[in-house]
Amino acid sequence: MASKLDSLHPADVADILEALPLDQRLDVWELVKVERDGDILLEVSDAVRQTLIADMNSDELLAAAEQLDTDELADLAPDLPKDVLQDLLDNLDAQNRARLQSALSYSEDAVGAIMDFDIVTIREDITLEVALRYMRRLGSLPDHTDKLFVVDRNEILRGVLPLKLLVVSDLDAIVSDIMSDDAVTFHPEDIADEAAKAFERYDLVTAPVVDVNNKLVGRVTVDAVMDLIREEAESDMLSMAGLREEEDFFASVWKSVQNRWAWLAINLVTALVASRVIGLFEGSIEKIVALAALMPIVAGIGGNSGNQTTTMIVRGLALGQVASHNMQSLITKELGVALLNGLLWGGVLGVIATAKSAFTAVTCIKIIYYVKLRLHHGHND
Repeated sequence: MASKLDSLHPADVADILEALPLDQRLDVWELVKVERDGDILLEVSDAVRQTLIADMNSDELLAAAEQLDTDELADLAPDLPKDVLQDLLDNLDAQNRARLQSALSYSEDAVGAIMDFDIVTIREDITLEVALRYMRRLGSLPDHTDKLFVVDRNEILRGVLPLKLLVVSDLDAIVSDIMSDDAVTFHPEDIADEAAKAFERYDLVTAPVVDVNNKLVGRVTVDAVMDLIREEAESDMLSMAGLREEEDFFASVWKSVQNRWAWLAINLVTALVASRVIGLFEGSIEKIVALAALMPIVAGIGGNSGNQTTTMIVRGLALGQVASHNMQSLITKELGVALLNGLLWGGVLGVIATAKSAFTAVTCIKIIYYVKLRLHHGHND
């Protein structure tokens, strides 16, 4: 079993752990090699990660964290115990300690929180041949490297040099003559959602992150953006289902109840309000019993209409199409849609109810006439 786990990608091991009940999950976790713990902790969901971390002692957590890059540590750090995090900071060199503290200082929805510090920089006054020799000496490039960042001696960003231009251009050419000086850049305080939209709009793989002085401090990569989009999509789905946070399938009963009770309570309150509104028309319902049969239909159509509107608004928020400047026109439009749908389908339901009532009346008349006819024949006999 241990050898099989060693041959799997960390993401595949994470899928296995998430699909196991807690006891079996911890048994399998014990079989994972220590040097792979960090990578797998990054791949599992937040809920499952908490169960794994709770089963590890401080030395094991510290050993797992030391295998990770600074940007990966920033993802894992919020789930680590405070004493382990402090020991980890003490063991880092000054540069990586400053980077980690900087990443942790940003909010979760900021570009700085998803920023990667593993970058390759070159000077603008060298030739492409020198740049190629420098890359060969590095031995390997960071993942998702599609461009080199051109900086001066003060680390001020001057432009970017796409690798495709580096490969096809004359090796005697100067970097400043080939590089692009209008690259898409971000600041650490920028909203991560906006960065994700820019990646989609401009088909980016990586983009530089600069401070207020245009000094290069990191980069954003497409894999970080994809993770952000996936997490937001999952969060939206959970919110629409009335769940406060991602839930471990095999969490305790009490943990699951805590995650679900709030929205169930809100739903109960709205149901009580709806029942009170129906109670105001109790007299009408007693006189016309057919109205009671139509109530589920009205509630179903209203629920479907609300789901359609909610889906459109959530999609608009995700795409940045809903903002304060167009909110009034959107509300007016949705009210118009609701009014027209109400008139249309209310009319259809009214026609159906009228036809049903007429059919019921005719049936009753036929029954009365039939009974009367039978009684008349019985009297003659």
